Amino acid sequence: RKPFVCSSMASEEPGAAVEVDPHQLQSTQELTTFVQTLLTQMQGRFATMSDQIIGRIDEMGTRIDELESSIGELMTQAGVEDDAAADPNAADAVGE
Repeated sequence: RKPFVCSSMASEEPGAAVEVDPHQLQSTQELTTFVQTLLTQMQGRFATMSDQIIGRIDEMGTRIDELESSIGELMTQAGVEDDAAADPNAADAVGE
């Protein structure tokens, strides 16, 4: 079996990875501390990834809004909106 890699305990540098073989843990307290540390590390990584995903979604939303605005401006410059309002069949052709 492979040893687990867990963030450091209080005696090590914060954030440093430490290999721990669960079979070498001598007491229930050591195992509890190991599991709590592992869960805390996983929670931190999950929070970081969630924040990154939410940030990217917000960024994509902003880009889509800017793209819609640019398309609207181009359509106005090209006079597409005026033509579509005058001819109802033109809107069907554009939507296809």
